[in-house]
Amino acid sequence: MVTYDFYTDSYLGDSIPEADFPRLSKRAGEQLARYNRLYTVTAPETDSENMAVCAMADALYYFESAQNGGIVTSSSIGSVSSSQKADTVDISPSAQEKELYRCASLYLDIYRGCR
Repeated sequence: MVTYDFYTDSYLGDSIPEADFPRLSKRAGEQLARYNRLYTVTAPETDSENMAVCAMADALYYFESAQNGGIVTSSSIGSVSSSQKADTVDISPSAQEKELYRCASLYLDIYRGCR
Protein backbone atom coordinates (compact mmCIF):
# COMPACT_ATOMS: atom_id res chain seq x y z
CA MET A 1 0.00 0.00 0.00
CA VAL A 2 1.23 3.46 -0.91
CA THR A 3 1.80 5.83 2.00
CA TYR A 4 0.99 9.51 2.16
CA ASP A 5 4.69 10.20 2.73
CA PHE A 6 5.48 8.50 -0.59
CA TYR A 7 2.74 10.58 -2.24
CA THR A 8 4.17 13.88 -0.95
CA ASP A 9 7.91 13.09 -0.95
CA SER A 10 8.48 10.85 -4.00
CA TYR A 11 5.49 11.50 -6.24
CA LEU A 12 5.50 15.16 -5.14
CA GLY A 13 1.73 15.27 -4.94
CA ASP A 14 0.00 18.06 -3.07
CA SER A 15 -3.65 18.05 -4.09
CA ILE A 16 -5.06 15.22 -1.93
CA PRO A 17 -5.56 15.96 1.78
CA GLU A 18 -3.93 13.41 4.08
CA ALA A 19 -7.29 12.30 5.49
CA ASP A 20 -8.59 11.35 2.01
CA PHE A 21 -5.46 9.63 0.76
CA PRO A 22 -5.93 6.13 2.27
CA ARG A 23 -9.38 5.78 0.70
CA LEU A 24 -8.33 7.08 -2.71
CA SER A 25 -5.09 5.10 -2.85
CA LYS A 26 -7.02 1.94 -1.93
CA ARG A 27 -9.46 2.53 -4.79
CA ALA A 28 -6.56 3.23 -7.15
CA GLY A 29 -4.77 0.08 -5.99
CA GLU A 30 -7.91 -1.96 -6.63
CA GLN A 31 -8.09 -0.56 -10.15
CA LEU A 32 -4.43 -1.46 -10.70
CA ALA A 33 -5.13 -4.99 -9.45
CA ARG A 34 -7.95 -5.17 -12.02
CA TYR A 35 -5.54 -4.14 -14.77
CA ASN A 36 -3.14 -6.86 -13.61
CA ARG A 37 -5.93 -9.43 -13.94
CA LEU A 38 -7.06 -8.27 -17.38
CA TYR A 39 -3.82 -7.22 -19.05
CA THR A 40 -0.11 -7.87 -19.02
CA VAL A 41 1.29 -5.11 -16.79
CA THR A 42 5.00 -4.55 -16.24
CA ALA A 43 6.70 -1.96 -14.09
CA PRO A 44 9.82 -0.59 -15.81
CA GLU A 45 11.19 0.91 -12.57
CA THR A 46 11.08 -0.05 -8.89
CA ASP A 47 8.50 2.53 -7.80
CA SER A 48 6.44 2.53 -11.00
CA GLU A 49 3.42 0.82 -9.45
CA ASN A 50 3.39 3.24 -6.50
CA MET A 51 3.69 6.20 -8.86
CA ALA A 52 0.78 4.85 -10.93
CA VAL A 53 -1.37 4.47 -7.80
CA CYS A 54 -0.59 8.07 -6.83
CA ALA A 55 -1.49 9.35 -10.30
CA MET A 56 -4.75 7.41 -10.29
CA ALA A 57 -5.55 8.64 -6.75
CA ASP A 58 -5.04 12.23 -7.96
CA ALA A 59 -7.48 11.59 -10.82
CA LEU A 60 -10.02 10.04 -8.45
CA TYR A 61 -9.75 13.06 -6.15
CA TYR A 62 -10.28 15.36 -9.13
CA PHE A 63 -13.39 13.44 -10.22
CA GLU A 64 -14.78 13.45 -6.68
CA SER A 65 -14.24 17.20 -6.46
CA ALA A 66 -15.97 17.72 -9.80
CA GLN A 67 -18.95 15.58 -8.74
CA ASN A 68 -19.30 17.56 -5.52
CA GLY A 69 -19.13 20.93 -7.29
CA GLY A 70 -15.64 21.59 -6.01
CA ILE A 71 -14.20 22.87 -9.26
CA VAL A 72 -15.00 26.55 -8.95
CA THR A 73 -12.83 29.53 -9.68
CA SER A 74 -13.17 32.65 -7.61
CA SER A 75 -11.43 35.93 -7.10
CA SER A 76 -11.89 39.05 -5.03
CA ILE A 77 -10.42 42.51 -5.06
CA GLY A 78 -11.40 44.65 -2.13
CA SER A 79 -15.17 44.47 -1.76
CA VAL A 80 -15.76 43.12 -5.29
CA SER A 81 -15.78 39.36 -5.73
CA SER A 82 -16.49 37.05 -8.61
CA SER A 83 -16.87 33.32 -8.87
CA GLN A 84 -17.82 31.05 -11.68
CA LYS A 85 -17.86 27.37 -12.35
CA ALA A 86 -14.96 26.14 -14.44
CA ASP A 87 -15.57 24.56 -17.86
CA THR A 88 -17.82 21.53 -17.83
CA VAL A 89 -15.86 18.35 -17.19
CA ASP A 90 -16.86 14.89 -18.38
CA ILE A 91 -17.18 12.84 -15.20
CA SER A 92 -19.01 9.90 -16.74
CA PRO A 93 -17.86 6.40 -15.74
CA SER A 94 -16.32 5.83 -19.18
CA ALA A 95 -14.36 9.08 -18.97
CA GLN A 96 -13.13 8.13 -15.51
CA GLU A 97 -12.07 4.68 -16.74
CA LYS A 98 -10.13 6.21 -19.64
CA GLU A 99 -8.38 8.70 -17.36
CA LEU A 100 -7.42 6.06 -14.80
CA TYR A 101 -5.98 3.87 -17.57
CA ARG A 102 -4.08 6.87 -18.95
CA CYS A 103 -2.67 7.67 -15.50
CA ALA A 104 -1.54 4.07 -14.98
CA SER A 105 0.02 4.02 -18.45
CA LEU A 106 2.23 6.98 -17.57
CA TYR A 107 4.25 4.75 -15.23
CA LEU A 108 3.46 1.17 -16.30
CA ASP A 109 3.64 -0.78 -19.55
CA ILE A 110 0.16 -2.19 -20.09
CA TYR A 111 -0.20 -4.68 -22.92
CA ARG A 112 -3.77 -5.24 -24.01
CA GLY A 113 -3.15 -8.13 -26.42
CA CYS A 114 -3.11 -11.88 -25.92
CA ARG A 115 -0.92 -13.33 -23.20
